[in-house]
Amino acid sequence: MYHDASRQLQDRFDTRRLADRLAEKLSRTAFTDEDRAFVASQSMFFFATADADGWPECSYKGGVPGFVRVLDAQTLAFPSYDGNGMFRSLGNVVVNPRVGLLFIDFARPRRLRVQGSATLSLQSDELASWPGAQCVVRVRAERIFPNCPRYIHRMQPLEMSPYAPCDGHDPPPAAWKRFEMFRDVLPKGDPAAADDAAPT
Repeated sequence: MYHDASRQLQDRFDTRRLADRLAEKLSRTAFTDEDRAFVASQSMFFFATADADGWPECSYKGGVPGFVRVLDAQTLAFPSYDGNGMFRSLGNVVVNPRVGLLFIDFARPRRLRVQGSATLSLQSDELASWPGAQCVVRVRAERIFPNCPRYIHRMQPLEMSPYAPCDGHDPPPAAWKRFEMFRDVLPKGDPAAADDAAPT
């Protein structure tokens, strides 16, 4: 749970005993029923990855509640939707599977961290389970632990993004993809490349 630098700082601030107790009482390797319900209720999370040289990347992932699914005691999965095409986070997963996920409920301050190893799936049957998914990211959890919510600013969501895919909803093309500077380099079949998708 802790490396030498963490231990040095714990000793500097006299928190080693507290850190050990937190690890003993709160850290786990299997999702509880409460964890499952919390993850299923979330419409967003932050996804941390690093490349082969250790350079970090942190991205926001959003969808309708239920887009992240706990599949079994140690595995969760989520879809990767159409984005900017850079594939920085998913490219990192290919060369360095270690990832971190941070779920935050801003309305009822609460957060949950998940650390583990990720893989990408492009299997059609799995993609079919998530409308709009380009691929599915599976994370094998190695550490699951809640964090104190005291510094979470209480906020209320106003509405779900109209761009979030779900059953029975065809999201509109991303507005920025319709800018002239990008239209000639869009992937084949991108809805934003259609003539009627040009901005007015």
